[in-house]
Amino acid sequence: MRFSTFFSALRSLGPVVIGISLGFSLSLLSVNWTEEACYVDGHDADGAALAQDEHFKGARKTNSISVLNDLESEADFEPRVVPYNQVKPSTPKKVFRAKYISTELGMRERLFVGVLTSKNTINTLGVAVNRTISHHLDPVVFFTGTRNRKVPHGMFVVTHGDERLIWNMFQTVKYIFDHYIKDYDWFYLVQDDVYTEADRIKNLVDHLSIDRELYMGCPEEFIGGEMEGRYCYGGFGYLLSRTLLLRLQPFLENCRNDILSSRPDEWLGRCIIDYTATNCVNNYEGLRYHHYQLGKNSDPSKEESEQFKKALTVHPVSDPEQMYRLHRYFTEIELQKTYDEIAKLQAEIMNVSVVAFEGNRSAHWPIGINPPFEPNTRFEVLKWEYFTEEEMYACIDGSPKCELHGIDRMDVADVIDVAVGELNKKYKPVLLLKKQHLINGYRRFDPTRGMEYTLDLQLEAVNQKGRSRSISKRVHLVRPLSQVEIIPMPYVTEATRVHVIIPISVLERDYVEHFLKVFASNSFETSENAILTFLFIYDPVEAQQVHQNDIFASVKTEINILEGKFSSVKIPWISVKTETPSQIKFMDIISKKHPVDTLFFLAGVNTNINAEFLNRCRMNSINNWQVFFPIHFQDYNPDVVYHNEPRPTTVDLGKDSGHFNRRSFDEACFYNADYMATRTKMLEDVQENEDILETLDIYDMFVKYSGLHVFRAVEPALHQGYHYQACNPRLSEDIYHRCVQSNLEGLGSRSKLAMVLFEQEQGNST
Repeated sequence: MRFSTFFSALRSLGPVVIGISLGFSLSLLSVNWTEEACYVDGHDADGAALAQDEHFKGARKTNSISVLNDLESEADFEPRVVPYNQVKPSTPKKVFRAKYISTELGMRERLFVGVLTSKNTINTLGVAVNRTISHHLDPVVFFTGTRNRKVPHGMFVVTHGDERLIWNMFQTVKYIFDHYIKDYDWFYLVQDDVYTEADRIKNLVDHLSIDRELYMGCPEEFIGGEMEGRYCYGGFGYLLSRTLLLRLQPFLENCRNDILSSRPDEWLGRCIIDYTATNCVNNYEGLRYHHYQLGKNSDPSKEESEQFKKALTVHPVSDPEQMYRLHRYFTEIELQKTYDEIAKLQAEIMNVSVVAFEGNRSAHWPIGINPPFEPNTRFEVLKWEYFTEEEMYACIDGSPKCELHGIDRMDVADVIDVAVGELNKKYKPVLLLKKQHLINGYRRFDPTRGMEYTLDLQLEAVNQKGRSRSISKRVHLVRPLSQVEIIPMPYVTEATRVHVIIPISVLERDYVEHFLKVFASNSFETSENAILTFLFIYDPVEAQQVHQNDIFASVKTEINILEGKFSSVKIPWISVKTETPSQIKFMDIISKKHPVDTLFFLAGVNTNINAEFLNRCRMNSINNWQVFFPIHFQDYNPDVVYHNEPRPTTVDLGKDSGHFNRRSFDEACFYNADYMATRTKMLEDVQENEDILETLDIYDMFVKYSGLHVFRAVEPALHQGYHYQACNPRLSEDIYHRCVQSNLEGLGSRSKLAMVLFEQEQGNST
């Protein structure tokens, strides 16, 4: 029994014992058997090591690194001092940054269009080509040998100075190499007697790879058939890839000297084939260059060929009228395709909306247009304007009723016609509806979707039997916002010097000290590229006493102190004598003292000017394009805002601390050239009525006479403290009314004014 128990325990422990024994045996095999002597001190250690090296040259010494001739190297070692040479900091290289991001990233435009024209056809067919494709393709450059003295308006024409066809083609390709090869991926060359369906050419290019050497158009065999290959016939235009032209560029001069031909398209084709081995093709990777040859005196509206309907180019076009008929025909085709795509998308949206969470309610009317704006508070509710066919009951000037005229009258008439037309589409042929009159009309502008209309129409309904009756119908319409378009703006920089003009009257001289303190810290101390000029306004009596008692003597003293503090700063001033101060009169004096490219910023002495605003003044003022009228943030009356409360040292932008003063037009940024041009346009009116200089301010002058874009926007960086503005009753009624309203609206917010009135009533009642 004991033996069986011992045997079972041994059998279970046997593998463990065998494993331990085997591991111990293997570890002994890996032990280094080299003997080392141990010494208490290190005197004999080196000698022992040398003796061992002689007996055990093949053994590895544990925990040691063998070094050749250690004793000799230690005996020959002598310490030496390495002198320290300070490294001079190298001048960092100036990093060149491109003007535009696209240049730095190597981004190029997609398509360049070159039109081959002549002196005889540039004013006829050339103008027709420009009018039919320039709105869709950009740029469009016209190449001609010679031209008339007057160039058609809106066309960019390059003249080569010679009427030889081959020479003109050579100069055209050379001009593209010199000016456009770096900026575009594809180059489309076409004659002026060809109609081009611009959107189809653009769509074709968008689906072609830019790294292909492609020569695409209508392939033709060379005259005589002696040369292999096919060139692109110029009558239907052709596409050239940038990759192909770059390969051809080194051999262009060889082509001019070696290739003889009477046709420019054939000459270019032989040049491309000889030096790039690329033939003309009309089909590439499933994309086809469709073209159509038009018969003589043919009418585009009667053409039924599918090849004609698919054509990218049509040739030949005999006169501009035929060009415009072709353009109308293909535009109608593309428009109908667009309508069909819209209908298809609307049907898909309706099908998908059935399985949506809210069912068909998720598909807002009209299908595919953004849903109406939903206000979060009562202050965000969009108001409806009521109108009839003759009158509008929401006028710009605030009057309750005004005559409907101009673009508003055209808008109402158009909406009514569209409403009646849509109703007839719905009820024909059962009923024919005719408009009798508009009962009620409502409209509102929804910024998320466009202009909405609700019309109550009185209609005459005529059935198929000729019977009629009068009915009323309510119709809802939406004029949706069109596709957002990016308008190119002229290039401006933040390096332009700003001339700050500050007019000061006798009532405003106490604010000068604070203004100079703020302006010095924001501009003079930071070396801002700005010049400050003061305009001292004297009335006739004060001007006579200027030598005995100068009312601006203290201001001039402060200016001298500031100039002494900043040696590089000069603050000029100009004295003006007038009974009726006027912005236009002031600027007439200042404008004559500055060059035409001067950028002015006209402001008040209560305005706090900083570098952030000056940069926006530079960016928003564009010479011969745009003037900038910022809306400053003005503090409320502190006696109202902080009634029975301590006043803060700084005022933040908030609805209870201040407001953007939309009644003020005192601040303006504009170029002197724009001011002088606008001032010239109003000379005739000034001669008839000299008082116009006092009744108009600069804002009204630019709006009425300049033709420039007047940009008016809130400006959070332009801050004014509270001040009561003295309104001059000699100015025009409109300017005087704005001044009075500005003073009233600048007292405080409604809630603060209500609290002050409530406390006063409580005090009076007790």
